[in-house]
Amino acid sequence: MANNTGAYGLCPIRHLDGSPWNGNTIPCYVSASYAVALFIGDPVLMSPTLAEMDSTGTKLTINKSAGTDGTVMLGVITSFEPIDRDSNVYNPASTERIANVCMDPTVVYKIRDDGGAVPDATFPGSNAVLIQTAAGSTTTGLSGFHLDAGTTTAPSADQSNTLYILNMLDVPGNTLGINAEWEVLLNTNENATGRYLGVVAA
Repeated sequence: MANNTGAYGLCPIRHLDGSPWNGNTIPCYVSASYAVALFIGDPVLMSPTLAEMDSTGTKLTINKSAGTDGTVMLGVITSFEPIDRDSNVYNPASTERIANVCMDPTVVYKIRDDGGAVPDATFPGSNAVLIQTAAGSTTTGLSGFHLDAGTTTAPSADQSNTLYILNMLDVPGNTLGINAEWEVLLNTNENATGRYLGVVAA
């Protein structure tokens, strides 16, 4: 039976020590001047743009991360705070919003590969990058990111890649073939080293 194909981005499932993800997130600010839509499962980074900063200084301001080789990620969007009862499940471009972001560098995520190549048993332990194969769903609110199985960048031993593949997700129906689901860590997490690289907005 073939694996499903739909993208959903990065979804937190557990911690590296085997404990379940506790659901904790950090509220982050999205500026109305940021003209990019955001979705649940999108990787994000700290905004470098002064005009976008939270004027209260109480929240980090975020942008979407491309997730490509050499880029960094602060964490992953897990939800958005509603503005009113009719709020979108995603955040449209140029909309001020609070996004809840999983920033814990020990969190393991699941993600589906894009089917760009047939994966094999060498994938676990490799580095990989993200690829945005769709804009994201305005109906479900889910991200359009996949793990790049080889469409642009095949998994390899490359520390500048944004993901580290732990293993294939061990759930019924997930088989070692195209569009398999994987457990990954954020390899270029801005919070991972204990020595944080500051971003001074300009």
